[in-house]
Amino acid sequence: MGRFKEILAVNAVKIFRRPLYCAALVLLGLPVHFAALLLYLKRRRAGGWLERRRRILQDLGGSGEARSLREQVERQLRNKLAFLGKAVSERRFAQEAAALYGARLAERADEEMLRRYGDEEARPVRYVSVFTGLLNHPASLVFFCVAGLPMTLVILVYGGAYAKYIFERVMMMVFVIFGVTFLVFSILYMSPLDAARNILGPTATAEQIGSFNHIYGLDQSYPAQLVNKFKNLLTFNLGKTYMGNEDVFQAILRKFPVTLQVTFYSLLLALLIALPAGIVSAVRPNTISDYLLMFVALLGLSIPNFWLGLMLINEFSIQNALLPATYSPENGKSLIMPAIVLGTGLSATVTRMTRSSLLEVINQDYIVTARAKGLSSRRVIMGHALPNAMIPIVTVVGLQFGAMLGGAAVTEKVFNINGIGKYVVDKQFVPDIPVVLAGVVYIAIVISLVNLGVDILYTFLDPRIKSKLKNY
Repeated sequence: MGRFKEILAVNAVKIFRRPLYCAALVLLGLPVHFAALLLYLKRRRAGGWLERRRRILQDLGGSGEARSLREQVERQLRNKLAFLGKAVSERRFAQEAAALYGARLAERADEEMLRRYGDEEARPVRYVSVFTGLLNHPASLVFFCVAGLPMTLVILVYGGAYAKYIFERVMMMVFVIFGVTFLVFSILYMSPLDAARNILGPTATAEQIGSFNHIYGLDQSYPAQLVNKFKNLLTFNLGKTYMGNEDVFQAILRKFPVTLQVTFYSLLLALLIALPAGIVSAVRPNTISDYLLMFVALLGLSIPNFWLGLMLINEFSIQNALLPATYSPENGKSLIMPAIVLGTGLSATVTRMTRSSLLEVINQDYIVTARAKGLSSRRVIMGHALPNAMIPIVTVVGLQFGAMLGGAAVTEKVFNINGIGKYVVDKQFVPDIPVVLAGVVYIAIVISLVNLGVDILYTFLDPRIKSKLKNY
């Protein structure tokens, strides 16, 4: 228990030095802070520190020492302005002299307080000390941990480097999600497309359009609709679709496994091809194999997904009937062609990044030293060069993986995959605002989580980043 209280006290003192964390601490522990504030005000009045300091300032203000101090301050200020060649008005001079005199008088009062009352009595009661003092008694400690449970968790999280880093990124992700929601909703609200007219058709009467708008809240003002969207976002209530009256959250949950499956196999295929190809190109630069691999990678970047998908369907489904042309959850073979299409562009990007990053590393001095020590080329590349070249590669893979998890609408259309990308794109032309908003929020969450995972992975790849994180 003693160690627990010590951790809470030390972390709380550190948090009070950081404004954003301090604000979060106040919001998450209002009952505890209210009690601490009452206790703080009571101790300040009971201690008499303010009264003692007021009397000392009053005595100093009427003494000859104060007049001498004011004259000294004015003389020093005039000498300073003359030395700098500055000309100021008498009013400005009086203001600066008064501010400087007040600061000097306060310093003199602190010295007199220390001389008269000693170190302990001269110090004012501080709120931080009162707040952390609640941890010293069992009853107040229980109140602290129960009434301010979210605040206590934040204080504990602040003590761990990794936990604090993850917590801050999650908070940033929350701001990103709400910011994206605001921007997308505002754009959709200002869009000239009329959802009611598009769904009900051109023959719909004014009463029918008004009823539709009232049911879905489209007749409310912009601020009211925006507040409702934020409320629904907090409760994971993403609403129902305008067409079909389908629950949007449940629809995304059903389609996510399909998108994840296609993305995973595409990424696996791309890495199995790209990493060996990039390593071979970097180890043998400016050779036939290097030129050939880079040419193939350039082709992979240049080929549109829809064209490659149609060619694969024509060759392996229509001409030879080897693979199914459309996706089917019951048939594993139906994932082969979509994985190839999505993995082609990714493998080309990763191949080129692996080559350039590895070429930069293998010319470093420590690689030359490793070769001079007699290590084999394989051990030098795999044990020394590749781990240090992985950070740019991981960055590219993470960005591409997050983008594919957001849904590859073109590929899903070609192979009739009922994934998230196809679902959102089909609904945006209505416009089905709940689906479009939910799709954008989903993409923001996925990309933020992938970026968080990539940043954490950096700490295992680069010891310098881990060291900085521990000192953060």
